[in-house]
Amino acid sequence: MPDPHQLRPAVERVLQDTAEREILPRFLKVDGKMKADGSAFSAADIAAQESLMEALSRLADLPMIGEEMPEKLQKDAWDRGFAEGVWVMDPIDGSTNFLAGLPQFAVSVALMRQGRPVLGVSYLPLMREMFSTSLGGGVWRNGARLPAASAVAHKAVADTVACIDFKRLPPQLSLAIVHEAPIYSQRNFGSSVLDWCYLAAGRVDAITHGSERLWDYAAGWLMTEEMGGCVATFETDDFAAASPWKRSIIAARDPELFRLWRDWLRGQMSED
Repeated sequence: MPDPHQLRPAVERVLQDTAEREILPRFLKVDGKMKADGSAFSAADIAAQESLMEALSRLADLPMIGEEMPEKLQKDAWDRGFAEGVWVMDPIDGSTNFLAGLPQFAVSVALMRQGRPVLGVSYLPLMREMFSTSLGGGVWRNGARLPAASAVAHKAVADTVACIDFKRLPPQLSLAIVHEAPIYSQRNFGSSVLDWCYLAAGRVDAITHGSERLWDYAAGWLMTEEMGGCVATFETDDFAAASPWKRSIIAARDPELFRLWRDWLRGQMSED
């Protein structure tokens, strides 16, 4: 498999080119449809996925998983590429925002090997922000390396801003967060990929999500760990041990903040 460090700039160009050719020209110009799982998509998602697959295959001819592929093909690709490498892509994350004319959407690609990401690139087209990482290579935004979490002052729980997707949380946990959470405030931008990018950049301090798919979290998982942060599910601290297809998310840049927020969340769930 090609060196992820060497691939990173080329994958950045692929995402930017795909956004310029296939995504932005369709912004506010396509109609959306609903998938069986209740999520939105459009012709822009399909065109972007096809463009990504064609370009990425030229960089490394590996099995591919795209959000808009049938589930059987996704799982077949995962099995075939598990040992040597598999491309994972989300052509437009935040399709509802995209269709509504909101700027919070992203395109994301990860290269995974043996169940873990070794390369992750996410691009926010309307913000012109490119976030990328490779295993052991840190996290980069628009060509500048971001400071590790250890270089940033510790954030108290009472000062924490968290990205929280209430729609996919257990109702009782949502109520506890609204009425009792020890954090300062919460946000929801409608794009999981954007949440992970903002966590890497330090714009938010934590992420809590009831269920993300492989293409939602793959790049962000690596970004968070490269920043020195922590990622877990509601059930286990061994994030890699959970099913790749749907994982609850507890993530934070600061390990101590992560521990406190994780324990509070799990405590609320154990009381039910």
